[in-house]
Amino acid sequence: MRRLMYFLPLVGLLILGGFFLKGFELNPRELPNMLQGKQVPDFDLKPIKGRDDKGFSSKDLQGDVSLVNIFGSWCVACQVEHPFLMAVKERNLVPIHGIDWREQDPDAGPEWLRKSGDPYTLVGDDPLSKAAIAFGVTGAPETFLVDADTVVRYKHIGPITPEVWKETLWPLIQELRKQ
Repeated sequence: MRRLMYFLPLVGLLILGGFFLKGFELNPRELPNMLQGKQVPDFDLKPIKGRDDKGFSSKDLQGDVSLVNIFGSWCVACQVEHPFLMAVKERNLVPIHGIDWREQDPDAGPEWLRKSGDPYTLVGDDPLSKAAIAFGVTGAPETFLVDADTVVRYKHIGPITPEVWKETLWPLIQELRKQ
């Protein structure tokens, strides 16, 4: 019995060490995409100020592979990503729709797009985070790849870079268009 008492701390350390080793295999930046393979949540957003279109709703995603980009003028990473989104738009590779998320000033998002360029086909205003919550957004920017049947196929957290585009998004877009 006494010998068992000496081995219990060792067994406990081995178990704890196993948990630590398993933790090293996990990527803390990788969050599960709860919408992967599921329909885009229903949303209907008003247009951002100064835009004459109808806004942006989940129904607008039907019929074509597209990207849904959650952004804010306050978001530094969104500003980093923005020139690349403009380049994608200029090449007319895929429709990019935007959700302007949690602007303190309703003029801030539209003003930023006016100054920096507008890569979005449609843009909706989401001041109360209703659409962002439905998408499960944890921060901006986040981009969702949606197929022609409005099913979410991929979620990217953070700025889209040329590497992300070349290695992940563009191959997925091409594959979805073949289906």
